[in-house]
Amino acid sequence: MLLFFSLLFYAWGEPKYVWLMLISIGIAFFMGRWIEQKRKKWLTQAAVGFFLLLLCYFKYSKVALPLGISFYTFQIISYLLDIHYERNKAQKNPLQLAVYISMFPQLVAGPIVRYTDIICDLEEPKRQMEDIWCGIRRFILGLAKKVLLANQLGELCEIFKASAEKSFVFYWVYGIALILHYYYDFSGYSDMAIGLGKILGFHFPENFNYPYMSKSITEFWRRWHMSLGRWFKDYVYIPLGGSREGKWKMIRNILLVWCLTGAWHGASWNFVLWGLFFAVVLLQEKFLLQEKLQKSKVFCHIYVLFLVIISFVIFDAKSLPEIGTTLNAMLTGGGLPFITEECIYYLKSYSIWILLGMIGAAKLPVNMVKNFSGKGKTCLEVIYLFGLMVLITAHLVDGSFNPFLYFRF
Repeated sequence: MLLFFSLLFYAWGEPKYVWLMLISIGIAFFMGRWIEQKRKKWLTQAAVGFFLLLLCYFKYSKVALPLGISFYTFQIISYLLDIHYERNKAQKNPLQLAVYISMFPQLVAGPIVRYTDIICDLEEPKRQMEDIWCGIRRFILGLAKKVLLANQLGELCEIFKASAEKSFVFYWVYGIALILHYYYDFSGYSDMAIGLGKILGFHFPENFNYPYMSKSITEFWRRWHMSLGRWFKDYVYIPLGGSREGKWKMIRNILLVWCLTGAWHGASWNFVLWGLFFAVVLLQEKFLLQEKLQKSKVFCHIYVLFLVIISFVIFDAKSLPEIGTTLNAMLTGGGLPFITEECIYYLKSYSIWILLGMIGAAKLPVNMVKNFSGKGKTCLEVIYLFGLMVLITAHLVDGSFNPFLYFRF
């Protein structure tokens, strides 16, 4: 039943590439069994190489990118590598492997779920009322992040891009709105996926942990898109030697991992530059800034948010000249006026969404909710979630179609 509806869900959004997913599932099943039987390194390399080439073909050629291929390909590769390293056994039931690869809650935009994370849930599914309630709550909160915050902040970003009266302040308003937009869009989808998983009896890994509360970029990447970070660490960085084989090899490994992380997001130089930007920052923190960052909490947060804004401006740009223009305006003013009437108008119009976004990105709302307990808390939650659903429905009826950002990756 779950496999049928997962394939139906995928076909609804990407009808012409269902065959590609079914073929990938079949190849993964037989290659997994073969790798387990033969225990040959070349066989694992051939299987992983095949799926990487398939991903590269669709990602970097001019053909349409199949929905979610980056995520389910990484799940297949992790499954095959874990068999090779004897972390898990090959699945003998093709139905269970097909459900793992095609499971609709996290199929198209993550989190990246490893086979070892949900093998127990696949073989002995257990559904408890507490998990179902937690799942419903998590799903509604994720949907609220997307509809009530991410979409509004995304509108402000689009208004800025279309504006003919840009200013120094407007560039920074755009930068702040952009990092909040990406956070609520992507973490909202992850919350919805985790919530749906709990309703169905599956426990997916967390993908975000208040990244804008970080005190360093190193900590930021332990909190942002955690499933992707762990994937590259376990299947690229550590197999290359990690930090065990000397400083220069460690530098090489970090640069390579971040080049691949950037390239994974798409066939554009801005993604590679984005990856290299973080590689350089992380290396500087490791060798030069680690002790200095621990001395001032206020400076640490300003430092992290400044670099994250710069990084997402690079990530969001359509070309290298656009990156140069935007950074020049943000860092030097670029000969632009300090502020314009248009900027003031939109700042007033969207200030409530920016403020709510900032508050929600901190732990304050969660800490306030934890102070409530007992039946009163449950009643308040029900009223609160019902009110959210009314607001969400109103925005969906009145608004336009806004797909999740990570669908394009």
